[in-house]
Order: sequence, then C-alpha cells, then structure tokens
Amino acid sequence: MSRIITIFCIVVICLSAISCSQPPAPNSNSGERVCSPISDTPTEAYKRLYAAVKEKNTDKIKAEMSAKSQEFAESLAERQKKTAAEVYANGFTATTFAPELPEIRDERVAGCWAAVEVRNDQDNRWEDLPYVNQDGSWKLAVGEMFSGSYKSPGKGQDQREKEAANTARGNVPLAPNPIANINSANANNTNGPKYDGPEVEPLPKKK
Repeated sequence: MSRIITIFCIVVICLSAISCSQPPAPNSNSGERVCSPISDTPTEAYKRLYAAVKEKNTDKIKAEMSAKSQEFAESLAERQKKTAAEVYANGFTATTFAPELPEIRDERVAGCWAAVEVRNDQDNRWEDLPYVNQDGSWKLAVGEMFSGSYKSPGKGQDQREKEAANTARGNVPLAPNPIANINSANANNTNGPKYDGPEVEPLPKKK
C-alpha cells in the first residue's frame, strides 16, 4: 500500500512540474485578441495596396482591407451612392497618388496592431497608416480606426519629432493625433492632382 502511495506522489509531482514549465494559455475571457507572429509586415502590406491601386484592381484593393474596413466601405458606398470601385479607388490614403512607390518608414508592431508612416508628397506630410493582424497577414485597419477599436502601437516618428521641436521651443507638446488622417487636406492646394477618393465619414453608432 505504501508503495502505491509513493508512486502516486511521484506522478503528481511530475505532472505539477510539467504544468509549471508550460507557458500560461491565453485568457479567452479577457476580451483581448491573441495574434500569432506572421512573416508578413505592414510595409509589405502597403506595397501590395499601392500596387493594387495602380492596377485599378478593386478586388485586390479590397483584399488588403480588414473585414471591418470592408464593412465600413460598404456602408460608405451605400450612404454616398457610390460604386465599390469608387469607394476603394485610392485605398483610403492619398499616398497612392505618388507616381512611384512613396517613402515608407517607422514601422511599429504591438501584438495584433501595427502602423507605418508613408510619405504624402502631395500634401507635404506623413500619413500614419493603421494595420491589424488578420487571416495571416496585415490589413489596413480603417474600419477599426473609425469604430474606435484600433489600438495604436505608439506614436509615429513624425509626431514624436514635432513634439520634440515644440518642447525645444518651450511650447506645450502637440496633443496626440489620430493614427491616420484619411481625408486628404488639400482643398486649398492648387499644386498637383486633387484627391478624388471617397470622403470618409465616421460610421453612425449602432443603437
């Protein structure tokens, strides 16, 4: 009998050691998304979006959008009485107006979320584009941004530099801006092509 008890105790100790050596399982009740590492990058995702816009291939442009962004585009098309091709025309970013692939920098990734700065030469500024890890690749997260579910991976280089410059001058640092400015601010810009993409508006809140 004592031998059986001894064997039982050894088995319990071994099982306890194994369970302690394993990493804790994600808490599915925490509400936080758990994303596995992927080989894709936000930079490569933007390059695909840029190429799709230049091809004027609506299906390819749509494929680079998150599911929530596609829902956003459908709602936008219905409200503005536009076709899918018109809504997706510029991939929700004026950076695609560039005749050549624009400069891309400051890629940031935090869990399921990411952002990358892309140069908008037309408006002489940087656009900080939001991305989400979805279906094994990075997707443009315009829908998440407008719905308020997007989680920023941190301030972009452009914002950090502006805050540093303001601090150096003794001014109050700039307030955080949205991760991406989708509407092109060129109404008064007479130089270069105009942004003829969709006017992006926040989705109405669900009742």
